[in-house]
Amino acid sequence: MAESSKRILILASKLGYQTRSFAEAARRLGVEVVFGTDRCHQLDDPWADRAIPLHFEQPEQAARDLLARLAVDRPDAFLALGDRPTVTAAFAARSFGLTYNSPESVLACRSKLRQREVFRDAGLSAPDFFSFALDEPLGAVISRVKFPCVVKPLSLAASQGVIRADNVAEFTAAVARISALLESPAVQVTREPGLDRLLVEGYIPGREVAVEGLLDRGRLRVLAIFDKPDPLEGPYFEESIYVTPSRLSEKQQASIVDCLGRSVRALGLEHGPLHAEFRINEAGPWVLEVQPRPIGGLCARALRFSPEKIYLEELLVRHALGLPGSDLSREPEASGVMMIPVPKSGVLEGVEGLEAARATPHVTDIQITARLHDPIVAWPEGSSYLGFIFARTEQPEEVETALRAAHARLHLQITPRLPVSHPVTGKVPAAS
Repeated sequence: MAESSKRILILASKLGYQTRSFAEAARRLGVEVVFGTDRCHQLDDPWADRAIPLHFEQPEQAARDLLARLAVDRPDAFLALGDRPTVTAAFAARSFGLTYNSPESVLACRSKLRQREVFRDAGLSAPDFFSFALDEPLGAVISRVKFPCVVKPLSLAASQGVIRADNVAEFTAAVARISALLESPAVQVTREPGLDRLLVEGYIPGREVAVEGLLDRGRLRVLAIFDKPDPLEGPYFEESIYVTPSRLSEKQQASIVDCLGRSVRALGLEHGPLHAEFRINEAGPWVLEVQPRPIGGLCARALRFSPEKIYLEELLVRHALGLPGSDLSREPEASGVMMIPVPKSGVLEGVEGLEAARATPHVTDIQITARLHDPIVAWPEGSSYLGFIFARTEQPEEVETALRAAHARLHLQITPRLPVSHPVTGKVPAAS
């Protein structure tokens, strides 16, 4: 089959900048792109993208809808961006007879509680944990808690709603804050599973790293290990800087790769992109999370592969479709990305200093993805960054320095957001 006749289905919760980035990579290869999103099916193609409307909270039905809509123009491969579409992708791939992860393995990844159970049963280093329903008496729950701990929802992503607590007062406040988040209209409308429960884990000290990987019919390939040089110690866990190659020792990196391999086998994942998070300390690596999807946002642009100088998006499209070039190696040059943090909630009215920040030595690009005059929300309620700063040079230390210097030259104009009641519930969101 000629490359121009290949067709890829991209499943995403929204057709934002990450989705466009992958679609552009596919089109550069002459590949036809079909979108599947969980937008309202009653609207008549509001974004003029011809996307297939789906309900990702009903993955088996969404897969049947895809099979019916694409029975003639069948896709040659799937890419799921973000956590929500991965289960739909697994059921759909099974229906179409395409190589992908099994629905059972992806379902295990969608619940932080189920992942913890899988890792514990596989003998992997994991913190003590338990889950409780939000309607349980808090006094009985507190008696089970060992401090310090981390409290989190079962299924939200990007550290949204994740809070560290060092004592009873902080734990009580964290539960109340996360409960309010889970009851908010913005979260309730997603119909995510487990919104009536929380997970409590022992806090793991140490350095945090991320691993970007690729599975090919069970064979694991590590594309990059990212250091996270900022101390992610809480009380909230908004990520910021990723830098590769890692400055950890070869022995430590090997132990992380080994831990990732065992984690993947325990979950039963087989094929496609991987993004994993680890803590590492004197006891070795601790797996925090493994997800069968690529790194979020525009962070994929931090990884470039030679000799063709293609970015991760194109590499993953090539791999999904079985096109040549998916085995290219990452460039040896150090690179990194800063996810621009949200310093406070409000309305973004302006960004000053962009030209000065872009002129910072070794900075290759800055993308402000938050829209002016739109509300922005800080962590732990938030989950979207203001934008991305990219840098590339010889040494990872210089990359980190460049990212911090560029960020220091940006000046964000954020004004308070006036409280507005929700049109359906009538509730006024709590200030954060």
